[in-house]
Parts: sequence; structure tokens; C-alpha cells
Amino acid sequence: MANDATMTNEEIWRAVAAERASLVELLETLSEDSWNHGSLCEGWRVRDVVAHIVLSARPSVGWILVNLIRARGNLDRAIRDTAIHHAENTTTAQLLTELSDSIGLRSTVVGTTPADRLMDLLVHGQDIAVPLGIAREMPINAARSALERVWTMNIPFDARKKLTGYRLVATDVGWTAGDGLAIEGPVAALLLLATGRRAARDLLAGEGAARLIADGDPR
Repeated sequence: MANDATMTNEEIWRAVAAERASLVELLETLSEDSWNHGSLCEGWRVRDVVAHIVLSARPSVGWILVNLIRARGNLDRAIRDTAIHHAENTTTAQLLTELSDSIGLRSTVVGTTPADRLMDLLVHGQDIAVPLGIAREMPINAARSALERVWTMNIPFDARKKLTGYRLVATDVGWTAGDGLAIEGPVAALLLLATGRRAARDLLAGEGAARLIADGDPR
């Protein structure tokens, strides 16, 4: 994997704060109908995604264990259920306040890194914006650091396994990974691809991108 210099943890936390603040500004402009609009996350409305972002800003081992038990050990179900429950029981104004109050928080749980928080915000920002037809630009360096994290982790995305046989090449920053047919595009589009989103597929090029479209995106 070839990359430009990666961001320090301090730089990543600053980027996290900037993404949260920017997301607050975006959400303040939305109507209640938009808050209840479907997101790119299947079965999640915009407000459910915001609730998840709010909850993940203040994680604790106890909170995770309790909700894992409720979800019978299924982490994905635990995340989904707790986000939807919080969204159902919190007003739009309260969710905005909670997100605003979280801007400067620097919390992670065991096994995660600041880059996880950054990746979560960048990707979920697109989950919110894309279905509403809103252009939301990802900072290039932040997107690169998030993509590096996604590529080196296993669950929940398994990007290296799902994209075996492909070589990802960022066209706007020095980042490449994998071996095989080339998939070229902006680092933000590669991040969405690596996290299982199809939204930026039109921004991808190369023989690998053509093969993906022909065969269907990896899930």
C-alpha cells in the first residue's frame, strides 16, 4: 500500500470535530420531512443515522455489552436497534443539540481508533446527503486516512477480502492498495466503495471498475 504521509491522531481528532460541526450546519437546514427521509443505510432514516453518530461519540464498554446482550450477540443489530430507538425517543432539536455538544469529544472504545470515528462521520455524512441530493465534499486527507483504516481492518467491511483481485488507485492523492484490475477514482469514491456504498460508482474508472459494474458490486 503506497500513501502520502498519514494524519497524526491530533490531526484526525481535529478533522472529526470539523466533520461534526459541518454536519450540524447541514442538518440545521433540513425540514422535518428530510430528517425522516431514507438514508443510504438500508432501513435507516436520516434521523436514525444522526442518532447513531451521536451515540458513537460517547461509547462505553458497559453500553456496548448491554446492547449486545439485548441483540443476542449481533453487533450490527445492536447498533441498528439502539440508533433507531434513540431516534424514535428524541426530538429533532434534541438530536441537533446532542450532536453539537459532541463536536469536541475525543472518545473511542477498546479496539477502535480515532480514524474509526473519522471514517464513521465521513461515510455517514454521505449516507445522509446523497439521498437528499446534497453535495457534501470530503476533505481529501481525511478521506485518505479513513480509507487506510477501512483497508487494514476486517469487520465490519472486509474490504480487502471483498475487493480481492482489484487494485484501488486514488486519482487525487497518493494512495494505492491491492493487486489486480485497477479501480481508479477520487479517494472519497474509493472510501464509499470500500464501505459497501454504491453511491459514487459513477466516479470510478479503469478495467476493475468496469468489471465491478458487470459483475455487481461486492457486498
